[in-house]
Amino acid sequence: MSLSVLLVFLLGVFVLWKPMAKFLLGTGRLDEVAGPRKEHWLTGNFHRLFRDGYSYHDQLVRQYGGVCKVHGMLGVANLMVSDPRALHQIVVKEQDVYQETDMFLISNRLIFGEGLISTVGEQHKKQRKMLNSVFSLANMRAVLPVIQPIADTLLGQLCAALPEDGGAKEIDVLPWMARGTLEYVGRGILGISLGTLDPSEAGEYIGYANAIRSINPVGMKLRSLRPFIPMIVRNISRFWRNKLVDWLPVPALRDMRDISYVLHASARRMIEEKKVEMERGDGSKKKHLMNIMLQANMSTSETDRLTEDELLGQINTLFLGGQETTTSALARILHILAGEQSAQARLRAEVRQAKLALAAEGLERVSLPYDALVSLPYLDAVVRETLRLYPPTNLLNRTATKDATLPLEFPVRSTSGRLLHAIHVPTGTNILMDLLGANRNREVWGEDAAEWRPERWLGASRNRYGSGSLDLAFGEEAPERVMDATPGSKRGIRYPGVYASMMTFLGGSRACIGFKFAEMEIKQIISTLVSQVHFALPSAMNEEGIRKEIHWRMDGLQVPVVRPPHGDLTTMQVPLDIRSVRETDFL
Repeated sequence: MSLSVLLVFLLGVFVLWKPMAKFLLGTGRLDEVAGPRKEHWLTGNFHRLFRDGYSYHDQLVRQYGGVCKVHGMLGVANLMVSDPRALHQIVVKEQDVYQETDMFLISNRLIFGEGLISTVGEQHKKQRKMLNSVFSLANMRAVLPVIQPIADTLLGQLCAALPEDGGAKEIDVLPWMARGTLEYVGRGILGISLGTLDPSEAGEYIGYANAIRSINPVGMKLRSLRPFIPMIVRNISRFWRNKLVDWLPVPALRDMRDISYVLHASARRMIEEKKVEMERGDGSKKKHLMNIMLQANMSTSETDRLTEDELLGQINTLFLGGQETTTSALARILHILAGEQSAQARLRAEVRQAKLALAAEGLERVSLPYDALVSLPYLDAVVRETLRLYPPTNLLNRTATKDATLPLEFPVRSTSGRLLHAIHVPTGTNILMDLLGANRNREVWGEDAAEWRPERWLGASRNRYGSGSLDLAFGEEAPERVMDATPGSKRGIRYPGVYASMMTFLGGSRACIGFKFAEMEIKQIISTLVSQVHFALPSAMNEEGIRKEIHWRMDGLQVPVVRPPHGDLTTMQVPLDIRSVRETDFL
């Protein structure tokens, strides 16, 4: 037996002992909660949610309702939850009971540092307090002019790739959206150009951008190892962990370690550069969120101030969070508009009318200012409806730190047929917060919950519980009951999301802090592109007359691929037929 095989065997015995003992002892069995039978003693049925799992997910929600039991590795029971009252309990009312899993926290700390997604308790509250002010609407208004030229550059490069005769050309929009979002985060958050749209501007941080891009592909290769990371970190020193990474026949482990080294070194260099700029007096003149964060950190009290390691963690976290999911959302919107030509024409007309209105006031602008951009009703409806129906992330984890009870808005049937109005949750239970199921709940969103219908947002009250906006203010918590003033608020029932009443950006103190930046970025790119470019579904056919078809796999994340015979169902791509806009393309 080779040394590497022996090490893998011994490591497997070590890391599997605790979960195996837990399984054999029956801890957290959730016997009363109904769910599908486990399909395999080792893998259960949990893996089916991450294997193009939309139809399986839909089957579970329809059959079992807002709470069901799914089996993970070694048959350990997990709760999949989409019930609104239960989710309110998890993310708002008892968020200290239902915390991020050790697997999530420790993995993120190893890769990104001590950022928001790696911390809990008082440390997380301190960080959140600092960053809430950084992502204020006033700062969004200040940052938008800095990043507006990015969409114009993106548009110019797309148009340059089109035929001069005005005809259409098939272009994969996914890498274009990825390059655009990287540059948005680079300039808007970090204050640097990554050169993703103009290679001549690529500087020392292009390696940082490439490292961020690699995290999800590499992470997917390590998915089966992640549950064992907490035990390894707690029981093996850093020296021997590095030796194991070197010795084990798992190249993805070494790739992830290299990514982590690049992230930490690059973020530390950025902090030092920005500090030097601020000492010279240049920092206050540059409007990007990293400068705002550093200035806020320096001006706060010693007890509330973030350490350099915490600042480093925020930079890596914000860069990751502002790129991957936004790219997916942008590509999805363009794909939908390509298939919904009347919606595309209506949106294009709305953007043109807004620009004409500004011109009539003597404000000649290529791009819309922040307040005009975010208040376009149909653009807002298109973005909200797409993010509701197709959240880029479908499932998020929590673990119960003590025995607890989850109250239910909509009772479910137990394994014995009894109606359950609450679920007993044993300590250590893993909970899958089902964002997709919540956003498509017919009891809350109506019978057309599974349909893309942006009109549901038009005419919705702009009041928060009767006197505010659709979205929660920073740091504000959603109540359990609200007026039926907005979509997703039915008979006083509402999900606790910060973005309208959907769960796409989560809710409570661990909600996505950058959702307003993401919304601004999406609206600015979409409004810029549709005003000058027409999108249609791919028209390419093979010799049998089969048309090219885009399919979005649900693998935990939304993954766009092309169906055979034109694609392999694996390579990520969103090919669309693109041409310059004609007058007939306006509503």
